[in-house]
Amino acid sequence: MKLLIGYDGSRSADAALDDLQKAGLPDRVEAKVITVAEIWMPSPNGDNLPGKNPERFKIHESVENKSVREAEILSRHAKERLNAKFPDWNVTADVDFGSPAQKILAAAEDFKPDLIVVGSQGKTAISRILLGSISSKILSAARVSVRVARGRIEVDPFPVRIVIGFDGSPGSLAAIDAVIARNWREQSELRLVSATNSLLPTAIGRFVPPVADLFEEEKRNERHWVGKLAETALFKLKGAKLDAELRVETGNPKQILIEEAEKWGADCIFVGSHSFSNKLERFLIGSTSAAVAERAHCSVEVVR
Repeated sequence: MKLLIGYDGSRSADAALDDLQKAGLPDRVEAKVITVAEIWMPSPNGDNLPGKNPERFKIHESVENKSVREAEILSRHAKERLNAKFPDWNVTADVDFGSPAQKILAAAEDFKPDLIVVGSQGKTAISRILLGSISSKILSAARVSVRVARGRIEVDPFPVRIVIGFDGSPGSLAAIDAVIARNWREQSELRLVSATNSLLPTAIGRFVPPVADLFEEEKRNERHWVGKLAETALFKLKGAKLDAELRVETGNPKQILIEEAEKWGADCIFVGSHSFSNKLERFLIGSTSAAVAERAHCSVEVVR
C-alpha cells in the first residue's frame, strides 16, 4: 500500500500521524511524507526580481531559505516518528515550497498513492472541528481516497470503532471494500449507519390519522428496503471476519452519520465520495461526504 502524508508540524498533523495506528493499515507500507514551505513567488510586476530591487530580493530569498530549512526539519521529524511507530514501513520524506494544497496534489499525481492523509487543521486553525482550507482543497480535488485525521496525540490504538456510511450506492460499497482490505484487530467494532430521509408530515398532518399512518408506513418501507440492501454488505463483512451491525435512522444523512459516530465514540467514519444523490462530476466530492468530513468529531476517510 502507498501512503502520501501531508505534514506541517501542527498539533493536528501530529495527531494525524498517531491516528494512523487506528487506520487498520498493513505492516508493510510505502509512505511518503511531504512538507510544503508556504512561500509566495515574486510579484508579477517584478518588484522582487534581483535586477529591479536587489535588497528586497535578498530579504525574500532569506525568508524562503529559512522556510525551506524549517520544512526539512519538520519532514524529518515526521519520518522519524513514523519509523518509531511502524518499523516495517518504508518511509521517505520530501520538501517543496509554494501552495501546500497544490503541491500535495501534484505529489499525489507523481507518487500515485492509494491514500492521502492530512490533518483536519493547519497551524492557523481557528476551530477544532471545521475543516481547514488546505485539507478541504485536497479532499475536493484529489483523485484518490483521502483520510482527514482527527486523532488524539499518543492515542491508545485499540480497540477501534468504525462507522461506515451506507446507502447501497457504489460509493458506499467502495467504502465497505476499503474497510475489508485493511488489517483490523479482533476487538474492532463496525457499524453500518443508514439514514432514511423520509418526508415529514406537516404539523397538522400529524394529527390526521390517514396522513400519520401513511408517514409511518413509508418509514417502515424505507427501513425494510435499506435492511435488504445491507444484507449483502453485512454478509461480505462477516466473510472477512468482521462483525458489523446495522443502524437505520430517519433524518439528513449529513447529520445522522456525525451524530451516530459521536454518540458511539467512533474513531473513524468511512464514506464513499458519492452517494445515490450525488452523481455529478466523477472527481468532485459529494455534498454528504464533504459535510461529514468537515463536521465530524473523529477522523473521516472518503473513499474513491
